[in-house]
Amino acid sequence: MFEARENEPDYARLNDPTSQETNRYGAPIEKARAGDSLHGQSLNINGDDGIGDNPNRYKQHGFYFNADNCIACHACEAACSEKNDNPAHIAFRSVGFVEGGTYPAYQRLNISMACNHCDDPVCLKGCPTRAYTKFAEYGAVLQDPDICFGCGYCTWVCPYNAPQLDPVKGRVSKCNMCVDRLEVGLKPACVAACLGKALDFGVIENIPEGRDQAKSEIPGFPRTDITHPNIRFQQTRTTQREMARVDSTAVKYHRDDANGSFHPVVDSKHGFKREWNLSTLLGSHENAHIAFTLSAQTVMGAFLLLTLGAWAGLQPMVAFTAGSALLPAALVMLALMGVGLFKLTMHLGKPHRFYRGFYNLRFSSVSREIAGVSLFFTGLAGFTFFAVSDLLFDSPFPGVVQDLFAVIGLLGAGIGGYFMYKLYRIPARPFWDHWYTAATFAGTALTLGSLLLALVALASNQLPPELGRLLAMVAGTGLALEGIGLLYHARDLQAQESEGAASFYEQTTTYGYPYWLRNGLLVVALMLVLGVGLLDGDSAWAFILLALLALIVSVIGRVLFYVLVIPTTMPGAFFWKNKGFVEHARESGLAEMPQLGVAYEQHHPFKLGELLETLRSTTLREKFDQLCRLVTG
Repeated sequence: MFEARENEPDYARLNDPTSQETNRYGAPIEKARAGDSLHGQSLNINGDDGIGDNPNRYKQHGFYFNADNCIACHACEAACSEKNDNPAHIAFRSVGFVEGGTYPAYQRLNISMACNHCDDPVCLKGCPTRAYTKFAEYGAVLQDPDICFGCGYCTWVCPYNAPQLDPVKGRVSKCNMCVDRLEVGLKPACVAACLGKALDFGVIENIPEGRDQAKSEIPGFPRTDITHPNIRFQQTRTTQREMARVDSTAVKYHRDDANGSFHPVVDSKHGFKREWNLSTLLGSHENAHIAFTLSAQTVMGAFLLLTLGAWAGLQPMVAFTAGSALLPAALVMLALMGVGLFKLTMHLGKPHRFYRGFYNLRFSSVSREIAGVSLFFTGLAGFTFFAVSDLLFDSPFPGVVQDLFAVIGLLGAGIGGYFMYKLYRIPARPFWDHWYTAATFAGTALTLGSLLLALVALASNQLPPELGRLLAMVAGTGLALEGIGLLYHARDLQAQESEGAASFYEQTTTYGYPYWLRNGLLVVALMLVLGVGLLDGDSAWAFILLALLALIVSVIGRVLFYVLVIPTTMPGAFFWKNKGFVEHARESGLAEMPQLGVAYEQHHPFKLGELLETLRSTTLREKFDQLCRLVTG
């Protein structure tokens, strides 16, 4: 346990003689009472089974930030990183700022932020590995990096950029509230190091001595209704009506004169010129998610058409499933699904821990998606196996067994497809938090799924006009659904007072040409569906052209889907927590200087010498574990 010095100053010691019963959200501040099962347990800090004697041990604690006093000296950052032994590119606490006005009436507002140990931590519910725990002790939300497999979903759902995904180690870590210091009556290291007494800490809703405000928001701080964060603010100085971020995010904060609150609005700092920015599009960090979602939705759409179409008695689909095109279609779907799953798994920071994705089925949409997709893959694999058996080996198994696997596949497609959509309905990412996400996912499944079957049928010389017209109609429905979703999405984003409006601005400027190229090709594809080329239903050139157009539309749309999202994160500085500078540093080589706090998106390099040493391990289990650690860092 942490050892307190005998001469610790008073400002570094906890001092909360009284507290309130509930916080401003109506939640009880007392997290465990005497006699509760949670009462009297040790946190086992560094293997020490001792229990701190803090009288407020089971009360919700939180940070207090006085924006009037912060001078952006970054002493809190340094103290936090020193105590937690963080590398330069990871900071559990960071200082950003917003600014407003012009000289001589220029104003700057500094904001120091770490994890807010929320009442309703979305990181805990979202994490598929159950790496997060909300403790009764101090109300701390703690995360175990050793359980994490590096999916980064917690970094998506957190509105405050608290969880930090290390691109080198491939895992997430975050502020732990310095619970080892709390156990011995000391405030967190960042608070003790603050020069201007801008940071304070104690039982939530208690206003520190010499302060008279306990606001829940200040300019630049995201909305509080998502998680109910445990941080309070003081800011007595009058600010400008508009406070801008100095990082590359196209967001500024506008004051509502009616209630004094600030809302995010578009900051057109990049101008209104349309650009391509292909290097950013092609180099997206989310390429694995692009490949997985497109392949999974394509295969799910094709599988639903095959099975449900045949069971519904649609003659073209009945003929397809009874003909020679069924086996190649099943094999192509199985291969495509396998590639998507492989890409997604290898995208994890710790791919060898993929099985931990099933740990949080109770809360996490990611876990439920993984379970559904795995169920679908099982059903598809069984369906394909019996299709092969019937063709090559005159399988003795009755068709009901194949139908059973088809039912399993359909169930998995329903569960996996729904939670694939659900996991993107993230309030902290307004661009995704719209029904358009469901429209584009379903549209992709209908369009690419039907065209996959059409191309397989063409290659097998099994595309009669009736089947062609049916598949063209389904593809057209998917394209129309995508188009309608795009129209409503654009309209709703423009009307928002959120980061979603900034995403629309980036969509029409920074990525304006890819955006309109996708829209134009979508219209062309719809015209092709309705045109003369598909009236006969068996036009090979028309289906090939339509498939090519639909694939381009889907790829561009999906890349934009990931690139354009602007989360409700805290503002950064010019060099720190600035996406624009990070991209520049990686492109120019400045990222080689560790003091800049920028790391490349890669894990530890694989070394041949270490591999040879691993092969000398005594047991097969040790060989497997060590190989996984070497390959994944």
